[in-house]
Amino acid sequence: MKPDHVFETHYDRSVNKTVQLAKQVPVMINYSIGKNRYEKLVDTSDLMLVERIKNSEISFSFPTNNLPKGDKTRDPNNLGITHAHHFYTERNLLLMVNLWKRINDVLDKRLQHLMIFLYQSLILGYTKLNRYGATHYSQVNRYLNGTLYVSSMTSEVSLSYAFDGKLSRLIKAFASIDFRVSDAILTTQSSTQTEVLKDSLDYIFVDPPFGANLMYSELNFLWESWLSILTNTQPEAIINKSQRKNLPDYTDLMESCFYEFYRLLKPNHWMTVEFHNSKNYIWNNIQEAILRAGFVVADVRSIDKKQGSFNQVTASGAVKQDLIISAYKPRTGFEQRFLEQAGTTDGAWDFVRQHLTQLPVVVNKDGQLETLSERQDYLLFDRMVAFHIQRGATVPLSAAEFYAGLEERFPSRDGMYFLPDQVPEYDRARLQAESVAQLSLFVSDEKTAIQWLRQQLDPKLGGEPQTYQDIQPKFLRQLHQAKHEDLPELGILLEQSFLQDDKDCWYVPDPHKISDLEKIRRKTLLREFKTYLGETKNLKQFRTEAVRAGFADAYQRKDFPTILQVAARLPNRVLQEDPDLLMYYDAASLRSD
Repeated sequence: MKPDHVFETHYDRSVNKTVQLAKQVPVMINYSIGKNRYEKLVDTSDLMLVERIKNSEISFSFPTNNLPKGDKTRDPNNLGITHAHHFYTERNLLLMVNLWKRINDVLDKRLQHLMIFLYQSLILGYTKLNRYGATHYSQVNRYLNGTLYVSSMTSEVSLSYAFDGKLSRLIKAFASIDFRVSDAILTTQSSTQTEVLKDSLDYIFVDPPFGANLMYSELNFLWESWLSILTNTQPEAIINKSQRKNLPDYTDLMESCFYEFYRLLKPNHWMTVEFHNSKNYIWNNIQEAILRAGFVVADVRSIDKKQGSFNQVTASGAVKQDLIISAYKPRTGFEQRFLEQAGTTDGAWDFVRQHLTQLPVVVNKDGQLETLSERQDYLLFDRMVAFHIQRGATVPLSAAEFYAGLEERFPSRDGMYFLPDQVPEYDRARLQAESVAQLSLFVSDEKTAIQWLRQQLDPKLGGEPQTYQDIQPKFLRQLHQAKHEDLPELGILLEQSFLQDDKDCWYVPDPHKISDLEKIRRKTLLREFKTYLGETKNLKQFRTEAVRAGFADAYQRKDFPTILQVAARLPNRVLQEDPDLLMYYDAASLRSD
C-alpha cells in the first residue's frame, strides 16, 4: 500500500496564490573534503540554512508556466506540482536562476547559444525528478526516462557534483569538431509543412513518434519553459487521452508528414523510417500511411541495437523490436506511365520490373546469401496490389495469374525473382557463398502457414516432397494460431495448395498447376466469405484468408459497402493489425464518402 503524502500549505509569491506541495524533509548530506567523500545526517544548522534559502528573494525572473493537463503530468500534479518552478527545491531554483541570468548577460551570441545548450543538460537533473539510488555510484540525472515521476526519495545535487565530469567530456567532444567549416544546415519546422523546395532532398531518415509511447510536449515542458518556446500540441503526432487524440488522429498526422516527405524527396531516392514496434496496430497504420503518401516499401527489418544486427521481418507482429523500413519514391517517368496504364496488365508488370530494379540483388551475411522476401512471389504480388489500390486503380491480375506470369517473365533463383541483367551478379555470388539462408517464418494464420509449407516442400527453397506424417509434427511446433483465426486443418491446406505424388508425398506443383489450384481455392474462399455476409452478429472466429479474398473481390467490383459492412463486424484489433484488411478498408472508406 502506498503511503499517504503530507502536504504543506504556503503562499507562492511568484504566482500570487496559496499552493499545497508534498512535504520534503532533508535526511542525509553527502559532502567532500579534498578527494574524500563523507556522509552525515542533517543537523539543526543544516535545517536553518534550508530555511534561510527558502526565505531568500530571487531578483531575476524564472519560468512559472502552468503545468498542462496531460497523460504524464498527473504524477507531479498529485504532489501539488502545478507550475514549472515547483519541480525545483528552493536551493536549486536559486542556483538555476543565477546561472540563467549570467548566460543571458553574455553578449557573444554564439557563446551564449553554446552555454544554453550546456544549461539544458542540467534542467532535469536539478529537479525533484532526480531519484535517490542508494546502490548507485552517481546521483546525476537519475530521472525516470519517458515520465515526470517524482520519487518519495529524491537527490538534490550540487553544481560541481553534477557538472564537473560532464564538462570534461563536453570539452573533449567539442575539441574534435571544426566549427569553421560545415555543410550542415539545421532547421526547426513542422514535418507536415516545410519551407523546402519540392524534389530537393537526396535522402530522408525519420524517427517518428511511436503512437502513445512518449508524450513529447509534456516531457519537454521544463526545457520549453526555460526557453520560452512551447509546443503547439494541436498538430502533435501522438495518441493522447488528455488531448483527445486517438489512433485515426495520429495516423492522419503521420500521413500528412509522409506526404510532405514524398514532396521533398527526389524521384528514385530513398527514405528510411526507424520505428519501434510496440503495438502491431500502430505499426500497420504507419506502414499504411507511408504507402498512401506514394512511397513503395522495399524492405522491413528488425534491428537489435545491443547486438547491432538486422533481420528481415516476414510477418506483421513477429517482432517487438525497433524496425527499419526502407521505402523509395518511384521515378517520375514510371508514375506517369502508370497513370496511363493503370488497371492494365502492362501497368502491373511495369511495376514489378521497376520494383525489382530497386531491390538489392545480393545480400551476403557471414558467408551466407540472404533469401530476400521482397523478391519472392507472394510479397511481389502484395506490393503490386498495394501500389494499385493506393492509387485508386483496379488490380488487373489475380494471384494465380500473377504467379504464372512471374514464372514466364522473370528468371528465378532460390525462390527469388530477378531481372535478366541481375542474374549473372547473383549467380557469381551464389558460387562463392557457403549457402543460402532461408527465412524464418512465424506461422499464425492461413497465409503464413502456406508460405511455411512451400518452404518445407519446395527444393528451390531448401525443402523436399514430404508425407503428411513427416510434415504434421513440424507444423504443430511452428503454429502460433491467433484466437480469432478459423484455420483449416493441415490436410485441407495441403489439398488446396499442393499436389500429392504416387508415394503420398506432397510437393509444390509447376506454376501452371499452381494457377489452377489457386483458382479453385479462391472460389472456396469466396463461398466462405458469402456466409459471413448472411450473418448479423459480430464475427469472433473466422477464416482471415476468406475475408481477404472477399475484400479483394469486392474492391475489384467497386462494391465498397460490402467491405465496410463486414469490416464493421470484425474485431477492431484484427482489422488494425492485418495490413491487407486495413488497406482494403481504408480504400473502401475513402471511395464510399
